[in-house]
Amino acid sequence: MNASLKLFTVRGIDVRIHITFPLILLWAAFQFGLSAGGNVAGAVFGVTAVSLLFVLIILHELGHSFAAQYYGVPVKQIVLSPLGGVAQLAHMPEKPIQEFVIAIAGPAVNVLAAAVMWATAVILSINISNPLHILMGAGGVSLSALFAYVFVYNIFLAGFNLIPAFPMDGGRVLRALLAMRLEFSRATAIASAVGRAFAVIMGLYALFNGAIFLILIAVFIFSAATQENRAVKVRSALRGYAVQQAYAPAAYRLSPYHNLQHAVDFMLMSGQSSFPVCQGELYLGFVTRPRLEQALQTRGRHTWVSHIMRRDISPVSPWDDLYDVQKRMEVEGVDALPVVGDGRCLGIITRRHIFDLHRLAQSAPRTLPKAQSA
Repeated sequence: MNASLKLFTVRGIDVRIHITFPLILLWAAFQFGLSAGGNVAGAVFGVTAVSLLFVLIILHELGHSFAAQYYGVPVKQIVLSPLGGVAQLAHMPEKPIQEFVIAIAGPAVNVLAAAVMWATAVILSINISNPLHILMGAGGVSLSALFAYVFVYNIFLAGFNLIPAFPMDGGRVLRALLAMRLEFSRATAIASAVGRAFAVIMGLYALFNGAIFLILIAVFIFSAATQENRAVKVRSALRGYAVQQAYAPAAYRLSPYHNLQHAVDFMLMSGQSSFPVCQGELYLGFVTRPRLEQALQTRGRHTWVSHIMRRDISPVSPWDDLYDVQKRMEVEGVDALPVVGDGRCLGIITRRHIFDLHRLAQSAPRTLPKAQSA
């Protein structure tokens, strides 16, 4: 993402920090420095403590990510922001047990880290027996106080994430458990409602107590729970509709010997931004808008489209389920896919086509029967 910077890569997963991330370090320096009497040592303690907490957050998100990879779910990246970290998965698996394992893997890493830190504290005789004393900053700015502070907040991180408020880990665990008994969309609706209720309660508490960060977290939880419920409803509604009911058979096609200027002309005339490349009726490849724009900058407008078309985008058939097609678009990060049937290049299907069909199916379902029952 453009608003983040890459730190490193683990098993193909980019770990990045959002450009606003330094704000949390500035806040930590100010708050801890102020509580320590305004000295530099307190500020350094705060920055170090928060930095170590984010190391634990990275491990937490890697727990989710490795579990997702185990089930074949691609992980786009992990992004750290002042509000925490997010592992961006291409999609969640449909099997409830798989979502359960992926969701619980993050807090499990924190529990494991807590066990290791506790054993270390026992061996080194570090006092971590009074959590409230530590959280209120009464332990000073020593290395033992730093260790104890990170230990306690690591436990807090695991516990907070297990609150059954979707889309936090506990909310996803709740949805997975519900989905073992209920339809997935119904399980999502219940988990989303619980998440929104929790967000409202948290927001009110934060508002009356002046906790700015809690307000931001409450807004995030409420918004994310609403969006997830809406997205699942859309995907569920698409199940049973086929590509042939939504695709554009009259879409512009390119021959391998059209140049990029032709593609630009077609795009400006029609608004179509992706093009199948066909030799007669034989499908050869696909030109996406990002690939076209990049090629215009690096190769020039007289370049043949055969030199820049993507051969790795497999076409869909007219009989493919729209739910599966939409999920594939999300996984591959594309806005359109070519449609090929019986060896013939038929047209394209876009996110917009799917969205329009969904709206029509919701407003007038009798006019658009599902392919399975047609």
